[in-house]
Amino acid sequence: MHPIRTVSETRSTNDDLAALARGGTPEGLWLRAERQSGGRGRQGREWHSPAGNLYASTLVRLRPGDPPAPSLALLAAVALHEIASAYAPEAGILIKWPNDLLSAGAKLSGILLERLDDSVIVGFGVNLAEHPDMTERPSTSLRALAGAAPDPATFLEDLAAAFERWLSRWRGEGLAPIRAAWLAAAHPAGTALSTHTASGAWVEGLFEGLDESGALRLRLPDGTTQIIHAGDVFLI
Repeated sequence: MHPIRTVSETRSTNDDLAALARGGTPEGLWLRAERQSGGRGRQGREWHSPAGNLYASTLVRLRPGDPPAPSLALLAAVALHEIASAYAPEAGILIKWPNDLLSAGAKLSGILLERLDDSVIVGFGVNLAEHPDMTERPSTSLRALAGAAPDPATFLEDLAAAFERWLSRWRGEGLAPIRAAWLAAAHPAGTALSTHTASGAWVEGLFEGLDESGALRLRLPDGTTQIIHAGDVFLI
């Protein structure tokens, strides 16, 4: 059984769990906050953190023989997609590379992975009850999609169980089943995407699946394929 600690408020569950990891906390601990005062997304963006949503992080201790650590981003997305879709089965929730959940183009959640020595902190922010009203980056919540907001503690119990199950498969079977589940839950091949790559360039193309490592395959207008290992991706 996965241990879950809950605090009323903290700056960041990722930061708190990193401190615990440095102190020797074993793999499998989950830390949930009812509110965050300094939540953040990818590229250091602020993550809107009102009460009623899920803010939680867990710790994975990397072992010899594990698949590449960055592929935990796909695993986390698959686990979260499984649970969010169970709460809103009619919402058509999709994964956008590498691990955002969208419904009708609106963002439901964010996942932030941070490496710490031999460990990875996996942080989840899920809009259960509330979502920010942003026109530039439209967002949504499970309340908006399904008419009711799940209890955050109950949602996390479900998520922790799914994450543990997929982590076991990741270790026992490798990346292949995670990659297959990710592709089954993602936007279809041929979806038009744009990405702001790590080098700062904007690239547009058509989604062509994932390579064997989980990197994004993007078919460019000239017919060539570009492999994207890191960057912000947007649906066109």
